Amino acid sequence: MTNAIQTGLLAYGMSGQLFQAPFVAAHPAFELRAVVERSRKQAQQRYPDVISYQSVAELLADEALELVIVNTPNDSHVQLAREALQAGKHVLLEKPVATTVAEWRELCQLARAANRQLLAYQNRRWDSDFQSVRQVVASGQLGQLAEVTFRFDRHKLPLHHKLFKEEPHTPGSGLLFDLGPHVLDQALSLFGRPAHVRRTQGQFRPGSQVTDYFQLQLHYPQGPLVTVVGGLVIPEPLPSFVLHGTHGSYLKPRADVQEAQLNEAMSPLAPGYGLEPAELAGQLTVVGEDGRRQTSAVPAPKGDYMGLFEAVYQTLRHGAPYPITEEQLLWQLQAFTEPDDAWELRRAE
Repeated sequence: MTNAIQTGLLAYGMSGQLFQAPFVAAHPAFELRAVVERSRKQAQQRYPDVISYQSVAELLADEALELVIVNTPNDSHVQLAREALQAGKHVLLEKPVATTVAEWRELCQLARAANRQLLAYQNRRWDSDFQSVRQVVASGQLGQLAEVTFRFDRHKLPLHHKLFKEEPHTPGSGLLFDLGPHVLDQALSLFGRPAHVRRTQGQFRPGSQVTDYFQLQLHYPQGPLVTVVGGLVIPEPLPSFVLHGTHGSYLKPRADVQEAQLNEAMSPLAPGYGLEPAELAGQLTVVGEDGRRQTSAVPAPKGDYMGLFEAVYQTLRHGAPYPITEEQLLWQLQAFTEPDDAWELRRAE
């Protein structure tokens, strides 16, 4: 495609290999021009024409690059986004976009001053399971929502081999800044800014010094009580999406297959990409006026992270509003760092 968005990745680890490079390469409006690889040079094995730079400074000096994807460790996001904006690049910034409200506001101001786009990579808005939740809510079949729970349950007791992820003094370490942005962004995209937030964090893995459990309760004056949960000490996962309303309930397991498919090197353009198993369909129970209950399976739409890159393209080339807004990301950071109530739980030694 002529006028393709020349794109560079600041890292080619798991995130770059699975969640960014395949989509940049597959979308006709983008061209994967360059990556940063300090030690192992792997990108050219899959993308022969890509330029492998030794450092971030070398990549940012590439005048042909228009968009830089910041997909490095959490504590480096703000500084590298700052450097990319100062180099005149648009930025697609992995979560968390910052670790404080002040940092996020600074980056937004810098982007406006540089006349560049600062866009957040919140890819799980395009998960199949969450897309099914969005459709059910929009249909109105549940009536007035009363209680909503979004969960991301895992059972991973060993400490992470990347030690910076377990260092309590490293900005952005712990599960709240790892999985938290995913589930909270989904909730905020549906329900908007809460009037009140209560945050509970815990450390339950043996030897853990960082958050490995969190619960955020979002209170809406005219809406449901929304609970967002993530944990690493949950051997038997509960339904990941539970919604109760005046007319019905919807229960949905976490069923999106994109990460597993990408890990097997499936192309995002493959016919079966993003299609979750039929047996993992959500269960919708509707109560009729006569009090009778009817339960049916709700097939999920296709999950497709290409939707995020299409949104980036529409913003950069056509000035369309980006769906993940500056304000929503501000609310996210306020919920993580400035809640009305906060509680700390620790594993009994």
